[in-house]
Amino acid sequence: MSEDKGSSKGCIVAVVWLVILVIAAVAYRILVTDPNEEQLHSDTGSDSRYTHEVKIQADLFSGYAVLRSEEMKKNLRLDQIRLTMVEDEADYDARLRALEDGDVEMAVFTIDSLIMAGAKLGRFPASIVMVIDETKGADAVLAYEEGVKTVQDLNSSDAGFILTPSSPSEFLARVVKSHFNLPDLGRDWIIEANGSEAVLKHMKNAARSDKRAYVMWEPHVSQAKALPGVKVLLDSSRIKGLIVDVLVARREYLRDHPDKVRAVIEAYSRAAYHYQNDANGFAGLVRSDDPSLSGDEAKAVVDGIQWKNTLENYAHFGLVGGAAAGDLLTMEDMINNITDILLKTQALDKDPLSGQYTSLYFDRVLSEMQTDNFHPANALAIDGLGQGTGDLQGVRTNAHLRKLSESQWSSLRAVGDLDVQSIGFRRGSSAISLSSEHELRRLKKMLDNFPSFYLRIVGQARAVGDPEANKRLAESRAQSVGEFLIKEGVPTERMRTEAASAGSTAGTAQSVRFEVGQVPF
Repeated sequence: MSEDKGSSKGCIVAVVWLVILVIAAVAYRILVTDPNEEQLHSDTGSDSRYTHEVKIQADLFSGYAVLRSEEMKKNLRLDQIRLTMVEDEADYDARLRALEDGDVEMAVFTIDSLIMAGAKLGRFPASIVMVIDETKGADAVLAYEEGVKTVQDLNSSDAGFILTPSSPSEFLARVVKSHFNLPDLGRDWIIEANGSEAVLKHMKNAARSDKRAYVMWEPHVSQAKALPGVKVLLDSSRIKGLIVDVLVARREYLRDHPDKVRAVIEAYSRAAYHYQNDANGFAGLVRSDDPSLSGDEAKAVVDGIQWKNTLENYAHFGLVGGAAAGDLLTMEDMINNITDILLKTQALDKDPLSGQYTSLYFDRVLSEMQTDNFHPANALAIDGLGQGTGDLQGVRTNAHLRKLSESQWSSLRAVGDLDVQSIGFRRGSSAISLSSEHELRRLKKMLDNFPSFYLRIVGQARAVGDPEANKRLAESRAQSVGEFLIKEGVPTERMRTEAASAGSTAGTAQSVRFEVGQVPF
């Protein structure tokens, strides 16, 4: 028995000594070996040339190619800032959460996607600091003419839009639904597809007589237009201030590091200016960013995107006005208009900003750049670098609609009827009721969103009594509406008033119809 006890004690002692030796070895490595290795690495390494890192989250849309460019990284390198792009698959909800969690400092959104993501999250942890671009034809609504000649042909319970959900294509479809008179369009009017290429495949396989609209983006828009019998119902070159990409910053980061946010904005402005004036231009940049694009496809993409310059940013943020701002909408108005569309098409059940649209953007960084006479041709204040001078690139405005001849009005291609509530007149007269004046002001706002459309104001009167008197009354009502819109700022040459044949005795026949048309593509 005593021998067993001695053996057990010996085993315990051995184990204790083994544990002590292991602890001693670990302590020696920690206290002696590792510090020496760290010192060796320090003695034989170098200091980072970067003092700060900015992470920006975005998807692979070609409009963001400037952010991913070597020119952008080079510009920030001069400010000792490392740029890290975090790519996602256009998951805007996750993108906003990444900002809130501090995983990234900045990100890119379309204005509508930012509003939607903030509404779902219940708050807006980021603020808009810059406008990157606006699509000008890169997104389009197309259809086979056999089934859909104009937007008005979609006013049917069996009609629908095939599109990619949570994309600019979906929002373009919502622009159509909110602005045009489509009361009979069914509740399930959105038919989902997984990407623009998938929408194009649907179109190729569809019956041409179907009441279907197909919403896609470049280069698939150009491919669809090449199909026999396909026509463009509406593309983003025909609208203004609605499909807009913006750069946002996490609010805490913006508060604590406004200088870094300014450095990013200035670096972007210089990079965009560089590619604007480069021999290969934006097409070369887009093709290098996406080598799968052909030269023609890259050109089609670039033709459909308007990258915003510095002065245009000043205008959008309300820092310049009058002639210097052209016809650009302010950020406040764009957010308001976009929210209205989301509400009207029931993407939102209430305004998540409660009308406080200025809370979603921050103008101070751009304001300070303006005060300091920032010019994208100038590099940082380093001897021998960037002595560019001169005026900023100007604001690009929509072409002023020219006056049309009678034959040109006749050949104007109808787009559809705008969704305007019935305009009321005093019985038997052309005097507009006070309640309808508000509706006509809303119509003016709609026309501002469609700067390239002409407007037919078609007066109507009930088929009761003398036909000639009814026609004169209808013409007089159309003219009264036209005169009111002119006072609200709609150019005379953009409108034409006429009378419809009296064909109904109903009270609704006393109103006015508003048909927009465009010069054929």
